Amino acid sequence: MTPTIETWVFDLDNTLYPPSTGLADQIDAHIHAYVGALLGVDEAGARRAQHELRTEHGTTLLGLMRTHGIDPDDYLAFEERLDYSVLSVSPLSSALAALPGRKIVFTNGTEPYARRVLHRLELHDAFDAVFDLRAADLVPKPHRACYEAFLSAYDIDVSRSIFFDDLERNLVVPRALGMHTGLVMPEEPSAATPFEVLDREPLSLRVTDLGATLQRLAAA
Repeated sequence: MTPTIETWVFDLDNTLYPPSTGLADQIDAHIHAYVGALLGVDEAGARRAQHELRTEHGTTLLGLMRTHGIDPDDYLAFEERLDYSVLSVSPLSSALAALPGRKIVFTNGTEPYARRVLHRLELHDAFDAVFDLRAADLVPKPHRACYEAFLSAYDIDVSRSIFFDDLERNLVVPRALGMHTGLVMPEEPSAATPFEVLDREPLSLRVTDLGATLQRLAAA
């Protein structure tokens, strides 16, 4: 039985647009350069350090704040220098418009960054809110405190909400809290159906076509 959904929650990067745009690669390149300059290491060393920071702290930013006391505004300045022209109009517009209830973007980026991305995708009017890294006091997904702050901010009934993200680690806590989840894998080989049901209580989906999945859920 398909659950009644009142709140639809979406990660931003590589969820609302495909990895093939290269925007996430730009972000990684800027972060590598920042880490390399801060630590005085080459690109390979920066990549290793970034991986370790992400693994231990959830994001490179939080790791550097904890280990090196960096200024988050200085770190996040790269968002102004990204080439957003790599993004094009999203095909998700009509599917999102047909969803009943609230639609919220939940990102480890900042709200200004998210707004720039949504504008390029022409999805800037598709969402009711953006919950960003600053709203979570710079504590990112997948930390439980981040999700708890999100749920509290919007008074969300977890049993009537679904969270879509392209990273499995970011769905572990939402599922434990009782949210329905969808692991978005848009560049997987085409499947016979837009999603696969992995579990039903709560609902857990493996999604290869987000737009078609949303249409199915909205019509259920």
